[in-house]
Amino acid sequence: MRVGIIGVGHMGHGIALNVLKGGFPLVMLDHPGNQPVHDLIDLGATQGLTPGAVASEVDLIILCVSGSPQVEAVLTGDTGVIASLKPGSIVVDCSTSLPASTARMAALVAAAGSQYLDAPMTRLAKQAHEGTLNILVGGETAVLDAARPVLNTFTENIDHVGALGFGHRMKLLHNYVSLGHMAVMAEAAAQAAAAGVDPQLFVDVLAKGGGAGAALDRLRKSILTGDASDVPFAISNAMKDINYYREMIGDGGGSHAIADGVSAAISAVVDAGHGDDYVPALTSLLGRVNRQ
Repeated sequence: MRVGIIGVGHMGHGIALNVLKGGFPLVMLDHPGNQPVHDLIDLGATQGLTPGAVASEVDLIILCVSGSPQVEAVLTGDTGVIASLKPGSIVVDCSTSLPASTARMAALVAAAGSQYLDAPMTRLAKQAHEGTLNILVGGETAVLDAARPVLNTFTENIDHVGALGFGHRMKLLHNYVSLGHMAVMAEAAAQAAAAGVDPQLFVDVLAKGGGAGAALDRLRKSILTGDASDVPFAISNAMKDINYYREMIGDGGGSHAIADGVSAAISAVVDAGHGDDYVPALTSLLGRVNRQ
């Protein structure tokens, strides 16, 4: 099976590396947003100049881009994937996208004689390079089974969460909980610092009580030292994911009052010019921005 990938950023680079290590020929889109790809080329990867050029050479193509607008552009543009798909090929969307958009794109891919899985990832770029991502797959069992040999090269856990669109639905639920917890923790850390609470004491008390968990683990270094590198995920991307969650829930008529508050807090940080900072930086930024 020949594999293509569009989006060789922090996550996509790790995916590409492990697909190659797994023995699959790889074609990647030549794009200025890619991470350095010299190591991938050394392992035998080739490059296509357009999404369509990549699609025309492969049996399975992985999308690892920012969100729904980028997925739609890559698939439906003048030199996009859909126009050049080989019949029977598989599109695996590992991006974080809106379920409604996923349904539209999957229908277009099906009309072109190919198949679609939405397979967004949890965990971080470190796990992408280690080949231990978790993915949440929506789509038909038979299509997942066909794609599984490739997916196994870069994952530790593959959860089949339902029909098409349910992968992205579950990812948005997951990211809302994960990012929401970190936003609450970061705001508390910022207020503790402003009040002169010793940061080690703050961490120790939370770790022994109701504040223990992944959010504290991921923010611990930032709280104690100001080093935000443990979670290399931009605050602007966090805002995007929270707003995707709000849109998804709003479309179904559900409540998203708490998500609205998280969105407002993060949006203020982005509006203040810190969108490219990593999420752990919220431990200091929420305090500063709120005081401006």
